[in-house]
Amino acid sequence: MEWTLIFWIAVLIVTLAVEALTMGLTAIWFSGGALLAVVVALVKGPFWLQIIAFFVVSIALLVFTRPLAKKYFNRDRVRTNVESLVGRQAIVLTEVDNIKGTGQVSVGGQEWSARSYADSEKLEQGQVVLIVAISGVKLICRPVLENTPAADET
Repeated sequence: MEWTLIFWIAVLIVTLAVEALTMGLTAIWFSGGALLAVVVALVKGPFWLQIIAFFVVSIALLVFTRPLAKKYFNRDRVRTNVESLVGRQAIVLTEVDNIKGTGQVSVGGQEWSARSYADSEKLEQGQVVLIVAISGVKLICRPVLENTPAADET
């Protein structure tokens, strides 16, 4: 058996093993490329052609099928409670000051530690803010502008 054929079979096995272990659509695209490289090696194609076939097929599968696969595989994914807070409004309970590391907000009847989106910006007690992100266990907030619609009011 030719060394190039053994090489591509090994690549195919490794990429399939990685995909089986992660099950996250991470290596399956390269398995397709390795499979075509195995076919090219079987018909005695030159090694440079095997490499080109591997990369062209892998990239094509990645670009054209990954978005479709993600759409269908992640269809039943439910946002967690924390993820659902982004876009909602909250009320500042204690002044949010990034420099002092202080601040709490209330959203949906729950109290959360908070930080301001801009480090130099303080959010005053009683101010209505918009949750724009989550960092660890802290909500990242910015003031609600009067003409900015919010997803949910508290």
